[in-house]
Amino acid sequence: MNAAKLESKPMSPRKEKWNQFTDSMKYAFHVIFHPFDGFWDLIHEKRGTLAAATTWLALFLITRVLELMYTNFQFINAPLQYINVFEQMASLLFPFLIMCLANWSLTTLFDGKGRFKDIYMAMCYALVPYTLIHLPLIFVSNIIAFDEAAFYDVLLTVSTAWCVLLVFIGLMQVHDYGPGKTIIFVIATILGTLIIIFLILVFLSLLSDALSYFVSLYREIAFRLY
Repeated sequence: MNAAKLESKPMSPRKEKWNQFTDSMKYAFHVIFHPFDGFWDLIHEKRGTLAAATTWLALFLITRVLELMYTNFQFINAPLQYINVFEQMASLLFPFLIMCLANWSLTTLFDGKGRFKDIYMAMCYALVPYTLIHLPLIFVSNIIAFDEAAFYDVLLTVSTAWCVLLVFIGLMQVHDYGPGKTIIFVIATILGTLIIIFLILVFLSLLSDALSYFVSLYREIAFRLY
């Protein structure tokens, strides 16, 4: 009877959340090999979680930094003395988030069905092949000769093409589009991303000029008064 009571004991909320997180992390492997039903179930059947998606995004950023720092110098040109870890991560993270925002902003115009959360999760899961391929390549680059670079370059190309294909299929499944409309939507998203980045840069430039003006004005007043 005691054994039966132990078996019927409900799982704690913390353990249940952890199991859900690990399951959604593992589900990424199904998504990258079976993208059509994988992305559909990821969003519509709630097989993915924001925590898992963010974890895969963090692994992508960490992989990129490790790649810059530890890849053999014969295969990558990255001056270590000038590499700032946070700048490198921010240079990838902010455009990624802006692209998700641009995609979500265009959903009304293109009759898309995806929410920002769905778009974000699909884009994060689409980056999984980059981590899975590039992490081992950091080690491989240090044990192969430069003459064998063709093998290295092929794997880099495969990882990039794989990620692009997953982004395409992911957006198609999230918004319930056909291939033709998805192509137009992706192009519009890229243009929207560039416009948003341009507006942000213009705003920061104007803000910097305004701050400089007020600082110089304050200094001039302080100089004349004191």
